[in-house]
Amino acid sequence: MKLTFEDLKTQVAAGDIDTVLVCLVDMQGRLMGKRFHAGHFIADAWKETHCCNYLLATDLEMATPSGYAATSWESGYGDYVMQPDLDTLRPVPWLEGTVMVLCDVLDHRTHKEVPHSPRAVLKKQIKRLTEMGYDAMMATELEFFLFEKSFDQIRKEKFRDLEPISGYNEDYHILQTTKEEHVMRPLRNHLWNAGIPVENTKGEAEAGQEELNIKYAAALDTADHHTIAKHATKEIAWQQGHAVTFLPKWHHDRVGSSSHVHQSLWKDGKPAFFDPDDTLGMSPLMKTYMAGLLKYAPDFMYFLAPYINSYKRFQKGTFAPTRTIWSVDNRTAGFRLCAEGTKSVRVECRVGGSDLNPYLAMAVQIAAGIAGIEENLTLDPPTSGDAYEGNTGMIPQTLRDAHTTLRGSAMLRAALGDDVVDHYARAAEWEIEEFDRVVTDYEIARGFERA
Repeated sequence: MKLTFEDLKTQVAAGDIDTVLVCLVDMQGRLMGKRFHAGHFIADAWKETHCCNYLLATDLEMATPSGYAATSWESGYGDYVMQPDLDTLRPVPWLEGTVMVLCDVLDHRTHKEVPHSPRAVLKKQIKRLTEMGYDAMMATELEFFLFEKSFDQIRKEKFRDLEPISGYNEDYHILQTTKEEHVMRPLRNHLWNAGIPVENTKGEAEAGQEELNIKYAAALDTADHHTIAKHATKEIAWQQGHAVTFLPKWHHDRVGSSSHVHQSLWKDGKPAFFDPDDTLGMSPLMKTYMAGLLKYAPDFMYFLAPYINSYKRFQKGTFAPTRTIWSVDNRTAGFRLCAEGTKSVRVECRVGGSDLNPYLAMAVQIAAGIAGIEENLTLDPPTSGDAYEGNTGMIPQTLRDAHTTLRGSAMLRAALGDDVVDHYARAAEWEIEEFDRVVTDYEIARGFERA
């Protein structure tokens, strides 16, 4: 479970803890940081440490693209301050003698939070809700694939001939998932012992695909849980000699991996989305919030699908939605009403892929919901039947499309700030530029002889 700073001092004095992972969350939703000797951390580094400011202006490969206003070669890539949030201090049970703390990222000169830092982006939207008298309660689902071979083997074999850990669809399958318990059991138990309220794991709708579910919590806690759990999944799979991927679509013949986001607003400890007198149990507040999600889904699409590969997942008949419509308990729609008629009524956004950054994805959905409330939007009636049929309300089909809607979003510019929107729009541009210069295996095989 979580630790207090006094708990940490006691464990360090007893010789039980010798390492502190001091981490920030980068643009891609990964943990970056330093390993401190625990003695130095409790003596001094618990106040702050420093890192290069390129960590929030890079890509998956840790390249240093031009075009960011926040930092550059011209500005010399200076420092940020990493300020540990001691409320996030927790054990890391899958690593011997180790604890972890997450950091807020501050400007080196002003000591104000860096506005495009993922935790800062989410905290800003939470503050807006707080000022309105509401709390956001959220949950995410993590889907991923386990593979027979290790990360190192797969990389050395050039990511070819990938074989999942199972040979058939294992959705809810107890026998096959028993064969994967050498990874999944320690994952559940270690996360639980790290203070992350794991509910369950299950087989998902493809060979080698698993899902991890964590109990709903306040929005910032949920984002922390998601990020740590994703990191732990990779490390624990590696410890057991396996690779795992959160790539949304690793093969065109395989179902993709998502990260559904459940959300509701609460007021004074009670669910503000619930109205017992409504047919579906939806309060007027919930209806305006959902209308905001639907209206502005194209605007925030980038934060649900931030890479070229993200858009390969949106295929008809794969449980990945293709339209920004809502329906009642219908897994073909982009937004699904769950637990209708009960106090647990909530909206599940099914659009996001397993590659999303949870802080950013939740922040922009809160921003859209707030816009729906402020604009007093009217929610259209729910769609019924197969939501794949029809051509209205289509989600942006490519990263290029999502980049365009992001850049042009007046709502997001007002909610996040121009500097934050421009920062992440540049990240989208860079992904497109990098992909456009690469010749793919598909192009060579298709046209080498026949073109």
